[in-house]
Amino acid sequence: QVQLVESGGGLVQPGGSLRLSCEASGFPLRYYTIGWFRRAPGKEREVGSCEKASDGTTNYADSVKGRFNISRDNGQKIMYLQMDNLKPGDTGVYYCASDAVDGSRCPRAGMAFWGRGIQVTVSS
Repeated sequence: QVQLVESGGGLVQPGGSLRLSCEASGFPLRYYTIGWFRRAPGKEREVGSCEKASDGTTNYADSVKGRFNISRDNGQKIMYLQMDNLKPGDTGVYYCASDAVDGSRCPRAGMAFWGRGIQVTVSS
């Protein structure tokens, strides 16, 4: 049974950091593209970070470039999102996702597996 389970969310002050984790089971994560998406209040779910399985190529949305870092531990089957210098605009529900198609763009409609999402709130 395929499962993605996020953890590590919560409340953080502006300028702070959080690391999200996503444990994968039921499929070989090392061969799968991974991505992190965000649904901000009142907005659609958008991709923020994406990593290609075959060569590790990464892509980031302009809004998070230089502050967020996507990575994975294939042995432990966990993907991570390190978020630094967080801003109130980063508030939202964060979802991890994965797909067998090898790519670095992570189109929302093209991701086969999704986590349930976890809340991140950036506020003073």
